[in-house]
Amino acid sequence: MAILMTLTFFVLMFASVPVAYALIIGGSVAVLSTGMAQAPLVIVKLFTPTQSYPLLAIPFFILAGSLMMSGSLGKRLVGFAAALVGRYPGGLGQVSVVGSTVFGGVSGSAVAEASALGSMLIPWQKREGYPPAFAAAITASSSVIAGLIPPSIPLIIYATVSNTSIAALFIAGILPGLLLAVGLMAVCYLSAKRRGFPVISREQAGQIRDNLWGALPALAMPVFILVLLRAGIATPTEVSVVAVAYALVISTLLYRDMSFARLIAALKETGVATGVVMMVIMGSNLVGYVLTVERIPDTVAQWAIDTLGSPALILLVMNLLLLVIGMFLDLPAAILLLGPTLVGLGQAIGIDPVQLGIIVAVNLSIGLFTPPIGTTLFISSSIARQPIGAVVRELWPFYLVAITVLMLFTFIPQLTIY
Repeated sequence: MAILMTLTFFVLMFASVPVAYALIIGGSVAVLSTGMAQAPLVIVKLFTPTQSYPLLAIPFFILAGSLMMSGSLGKRLVGFAAALVGRYPGGLGQVSVVGSTVFGGVSGSAVAEASALGSMLIPWQKREGYPPAFAAAITASSSVIAGLIPPSIPLIIYATVSNTSIAALFIAGILPGLLLAVGLMAVCYLSAKRRGFPVISREQAGQIRDNLWGALPALAMPVFILVLLRAGIATPTEVSVVAVAYALVISTLLYRDMSFARLIAALKETGVATGVVMMVIMGSNLVGYVLTVERIPDTVAQWAIDTLGSPALILLVMNLLLLVIGMFLDLPAAILLLGPTLVGLGQAIGIDPVQLGIIVAVNLSIGLFTPPIGTTLFISSSIARQPIGAVVRELWPFYLVAITVLMLFTFIPQLTIY
C-alpha cells in the first residue's frame, strides 16, 4: 500500500495538485487497493482528526491575529519597531525583524506575517534606498519567527502529532525565536555598515515612549498567553478563545477601528486558512494510518539505529532530511507526514519530544524561505517585484544564521528543556 500511495502522491504533486488533495487521494487509493469494503475506513480516518479538541486553538489564534493585524494596531507596531531600532545602521531592516517578532506573538503564522509586514515595509525600505532584493530577503527570513514564538501554529500541529504539551512547546519556542531575531538583526547591521545603506533620522523614527503606548496591547498578547498557560489557568484552546475576545475588545474600545466589514473579512480569512490546514490534517491522518499499518516508522527508526548508530549522526541526518522536505512541502503537511516517524525515532535515541518539536519547527521554517517553493520567499519577492534568484543571492547570510540557530538547538538540549 505504501508504495502505491507514494507513487500516487508524487504524480499528483508533479501535476500541481494541491498538497491536501494529493494526500487524500494518495491515501484513499492505497487503502481502497485492498478492497472496496475499506471505503468506510477511509471516511473514518478522514473525519476522526477533525474532532481533536486542541485543534480548535488554530482557527481562534488565526482569527485573533487577523483582527489585531488588520487594523491600526499593525501600523502602531511598525511605528514602535521603527522608533526602537530605525535610527541605527541597518535600522530599516531591523524594523522588519522586530516587527516580525512582535507580530509573531499575535498571529502565529509566518505566511500572514510576510503578507502583512511585507506590504508595509518593503515599499518603505525601497523608497529609502535599500536594494529591493535585500528588502525582500529580510521579510522572507524574519517572518518565519512567527512559527517559533507563541502562539505558533506549527507547534500546535506538532503537539497533536506527538502528544506533547502545547504550553511546554510554546515556552521552549521563545528562545530560538529570539536568538533567530538577534542573528537576523546582526546581519542587517553588518550589511548596512559594509554596503552603506541609508539610516533614517530620529525624527523619522519617532519617540520610543510615544510609540510604546500605542503598541503595548499587542506586545502584551504573547505574555498574556504564556501566563495563562504556565499558571494552568486555561488550556491552549481556552486561551485562543480569550485571545479573540481580547482582540475584539482592544479594536473596539481602545483603537475604535473595528467595523462590521472588517470583522467579516477576518472571519472569511480565518475560514479559508483553517480549511486548508484541516484538509491537510485529514489527508495526513489517512496517510499516517497506511504508514502505521505497514510499520514504516518502526522500520525507519530501527534502520537508523542499526546503520547510523550514533545519536548525533542520526540527528544530523534528520536535520538534512527535514531541510530537504521543507523545500518542497508546506510546513503543516511536512509536520503531519513526518511527525509520527520522527517522534518514534526520537524516542528510540532518547531525544526529548519538546526538543524534537523545536528542531522540526526550525528546520521547516527555514524551508519557508528556501527555493524552489518557499512560501514567504515567493510572497516577499512578489511584493518587491524581484526575481526569486536575486532574492536568494541576498539570503545567504540569513541562511547562515538560521542554520547556526538550528545546530545550537539540535546539539544543546538544555536550550529547549530549560
